[in-house]
Amino acid sequence: MGHSQRPAIEQVIQTYFDGLYEGDTDKLASVFHETSALTWDQDGKLMILSRDAWLEAVRTRPSAKSKGLQRDDGILMFDQSGPTTAFVKVKCQIPPRHFQDYLSLIHVDGRWQIVQKVYAVSVTM
Repeated sequence: MGHSQRPAIEQVIQTYFDGLYEGDTDKLASVFHETSALTWDQDGKLMILSRDAWLEAVRTRPSAKSKGLQRDDGILMFDQSGPTTAFVKVKCQIPPRHFQDYLSLIHVDGRWQIVQKVYAVSVTM
């Protein structure tokens, strides 16, 4: 495996964006490791949601696509520290909520997978 894995990692991130926008939990599950979790701050309290609990929430809510919401996602920062470890900061939105995600990735089981997601959210009115 060559050192620069950026194209392969960007494909994982694109699958994440598509899955998020479309509400496609199969796409999301394919790029998030089963042990991964979502972590965020809520009123000064650390919140942690397991991958499967998050996928269930996505599965039961209307997708941004189905609601005709505008899509605005992209990579803000990319860092690869070695052949099997990477960090990507991204932006995405489900209006009126705008997210910035810190995604940690590890190359495991022959592919890149997101192993942790830490995110911040802002709301526009």
